[in-house]
Amino acid sequence: DANVFIEAKNRYYRFSLCPGYWEALIARHNEKRVFSIDKVRDELIKTRKKQGEGEQKDDLSDWAKSSVPETFFKKTQDADVIDAFGHMMTWVNAESQFKPAAKAEFASAADGWLIAFAKINGLIVVTHEVLAPGAEKTVPMPNLCLEFDVPFVDTFEMLEELKVEFILKAR
Repeated sequence: DANVFIEAKNRYYRFSLCPGYWEALIARHNEKRVFSIDKVRDELIKTRKKQGEGEQKDDLSDWAKSSVPETFFKKTQDADVIDAFGHMMTWVNAESQFKPAAKAEFASAADGWLIAFAKINGLIVVTHEVLAPGAEKTVPMPNLCLEFDVPFVDTFEMLEELKVEFILKAR
């Protein structure tokens, strides 16, 4: 999901600290092993602005706009994906445990679309979120993945599965 990219950029895989992470994503994409969706791209390229100022430089937004191949962010307009997302929305709205704000947030975010795309295409979702059966204020992605039989892993499991290694560069 978008937070996989955002957390990496903000914390442990900053562009200046670990360019290999970003290179690995593109390399594994070129091997047809890593993809995301258009709605995640939309979340990544939202321009951050400071109060009263113009655009602020954002490495992640720049990366999503210009460094990844066009094929990296798959389109979600497929009828089967739209149908799967509709089934997920119906389930979320029927679950009384989720507060109305959580349902509204889910409806407007990329998370459900990502899970629907993965479901239809037999893919694995990568997320930092964890299963939270009693969640009320959010609709955790793993809860939805479990309900709709979509496998999910975290970033580190993905990197291990893809056999990505970060090697210290000699000076």
